[in-house]
Amino acid sequence: MKKLLTTTLLTLALAFTASAADKDKHDHENKAGPTGGRLITEVEPHVEFFVNKDKKVEIRFINDEMKVVAPGAQVISVTVGDRSAPTKLSFTKDGDKLVSDKTVPEGNDLPTVVQIREKAGAKAVNEKFNLNLDQCPTCKNKEYACTCAHGDEKEEKKK
Repeated sequence: MKKLLTTTLLTLALAFTASAADKDKHDHENKAGPTGGRLITEVEPHVEFFVNKDKKVEIRFINDEMKVVAPGAQVISVTVGDRSAPTKLSFTKDGDKLVSDKTVPEGNDLPTVVQIREKAGAKAVNEKFNLNLDQCPTCKNKEYACTCAHGDEKEEKKK
């Protein structure tokens, strides 16, 4: 009886954890910012990472209503490109956004790390992804900010 109770409790705990993880994944997955950039939701306000036509990175702060809010004391740094010779981007305020001092390096599918600090000296939240600048074939965004699930069919076939 004790083993059955332990097994049942373990099964319920795993089911609850999986359900919570699925909900969290659903709530934050496949959303783009108002400009069409990648939305980073692990911080408040959220951060939109967007590469403009000049290949500079723009950072906007987004509230829960998907409205742009003015930058505060946040400190953003971005490292992008080949790990043996990465490009480090710094940002300056330009109206309601931050704009990088340099352009992203040439190439595509570049390893990218965005560090977000609430204020100078605070613990950083890191977001890592590959910066794929190709246009998504099914949604209006670049691949790094894609909001559709067009790659999932390949994953399903592998299973």
